[in-house]
Amino acid sequence: MKTFIILPTYNEAQNLDPMVTQLLALPITAHILVIDDNSQDGTGIIADRLRDKNPERVFVMHRPGKLGLGTAYITGFKWALEHSADCIVQMDSDFSHSPTYLPDFVSKIDQYDVVVGSRYVPGGKLDPRWSGWRNFLSKWANSVWVRFILGTQAQDATAGFKCWSRRALEKIGLDNVKSNGYVFQVEMAYLSEKNGLHILEWPIYFEDRRIGKSKMTVPVKIEAAWRVFEIRLRYGGLNHSARVEYQRVQA
Repeated sequence: MKTFIILPTYNEAQNLDPMVTQLLALPITAHILVIDDNSQDGTGIIADRLRDKNPERVFVMHRPGKLGLGTAYITGFKWALEHSADCIVQMDSDFSHSPTYLPDFVSKIDQYDVVVGSRYVPGGKLDPRWSGWRNFLSKWANSVWVRFILGTQAQDATAGFKCWSRRALEKIGLDNVKSNGYVFQVEMAYLSEKNGLHILEWPIYFEDRRIGKSKMTVPVKIEAAWRVFEIRLRYGGLNHSARVEYQRVQA
């Protein structure tokens, strides 16, 4: 199975090398595409060095500015599909998403259209360093806000750690996806259910970033919240034909 991992980066100089090193050491053969949005801390230079060291497995795209998470993933997904990918992984490069889950994700992609690394199914956990307010906001966004407005079944609609099958992305139709910021995750979750995909939520431990500053600021959260209404207006209601399951394993 030809697997591609898409890593969008912006100022991740301290995280990128160890992340790519761990991904290359996994017991799966995966190709890695780093999409850097003109980082100011040398991330792009590090990405090029990693590519030069592993030219068969590491690829790099340099974009002229901070063009957004959504467009980075759409660009990466399309590139992977053009390069005959069977499954495509999206994940953060700051170790909030542990590479150790990927062999399990990839092993399930023949049975499911998309595997979601979920914080909110049994066995899923959040970093205990999260404040009570941050914990509340995240759970409220998923269990109340998104589910109430969009009617989604998924427990973690804002999850950014996913393994997509080729057939899933082709069915969704990437040219139809309009969201760019963090609400991109919500739109993809919504379109997965809108298109009747078979979805597996796999419990993960979500660790707070080890190094660097989170890009999920309060203004970004507010924008993502009101843009959920745009998704409902754009696509209408769900037909609930999707099959959303969760894996009962201890993360």
